[in-house]
Amino acid sequence: MPQSQPATDYYTLLGVSRDASADDIKKAYRRLARELHPDVNPDPETQERFKEVTRAYEVLSDPGKRERYDLGGDPTAPGGGGFGAGFGFSDIMDAFFNAAAGGPGARGPRTRQRRGQDALIRLELDLQETAFGATRELQIDTAVACPTCHGEGTAEGTGVEVCPICKGRGETQHVTRSFLGQVMTTRPCVNCQATGSVIPHPCPECDGDGRVRSRRTLTIKIPAGVDTGTRIQLTGEGEVGQGAGPAGDLYVEIVERPHALFTRHGDDLHCTVTLPMTAAALGTRVELETLDGTETIDIRPGTQPGQVIPLHERGVQHLRGAGRGDLLIHVDVQVPTKLDDSQAELLRQFAASRGEDRPIGQFGPGQQGFFSRLRDAFNGR
Repeated sequence: MPQSQPATDYYTLLGVSRDASADDIKKAYRRLARELHPDVNPDPETQERFKEVTRAYEVLSDPGKRERYDLGGDPTAPGGGGFGAGFGFSDIMDAFFNAAAGGPGARGPRTRQRRGQDALIRLELDLQETAFGATRELQIDTAVACPTCHGEGTAEGTGVEVCPICKGRGETQHVTRSFLGQVMTTRPCVNCQATGSVIPHPCPECDGDGRVRSRRTLTIKIPAGVDTGTRIQLTGEGEVGQGAGPAGDLYVEIVERPHALFTRHGDDLHCTVTLPMTAAALGTRVELETLDGTETIDIRPGTQPGQVIPLHERGVQHLRGAGRGDLLIHVDVQVPTKLDDSQAELLRQFAASRGEDRPIGQFGPGQQGFFSRLRDAFNGR
């Protein structure tokens, strides 16, 4: 009975289209094989992907198997080509890579210690802290060396023993038959994970891993000038590796909280001051709370809407280099929407005194008002 195609598409695994030629499939597999082969990358997840890629190539490189696969049938059913019973293309690749590495036994046992993973935490800070720096205490949960076995992974009074399968070599040899004859391949020992030793009596605290999770407090100094997205690297403060291996790094990513008054663009700060129309026309003084304390801002007579008043060196300190950014004050002039009769009369008198009781508007070069355009249309211009 035909079987449905596997959930993972073989063409996707190899990164080729469904109409790819045999040469394209071969090139794609060779590229992936050199990247994923256990001799190059011993990670267990990578080894599993290498097996999947190899299975995909064994099917797509054989015209009969590829045809059955494209039709939704079982590509491994009898009748297709192959390398002989019990022998796959992965075995040839194993033999090839082992020969390139110096033959069987060239790898040898691997150490139990592994470098720990890097860790990432996010830290929220106020604008005052990011602008001038701060010192914070962080509580982090990471893997640390097991206090009971000190990272050895063995129970008290016991130790590691030589692996009975590979005899301490960390790898096993396999003989397979092919059309080329007998081929010997060397593979990592699955019993000891290629370390050459086993732990018959694991530590009850860490179950042989050599590490446990623990919460600890860490003091970190935040430099002045950091911004959202800035990452501070703390070397060796991440996860302790398996078997008490060296710790990874800890990355602290900064998130700046929104400020009630200021918005930040780089090292410059921006804020908006709203003034009544009379204050903008006559000039005034405004008390503004800055990062450095309260300052008096002089608003000159005739200040226009949208005008920007800069306060130099009142922004955020530069993260790299001396000096600070600026504080840019945007002026918003508020026009009154409701006037009583006496206020309206005063404004009319003011407009008349300036000849603005019948304003005609001002236009830039090349611009015309509506009535001017209408007049030109009638005159045939």
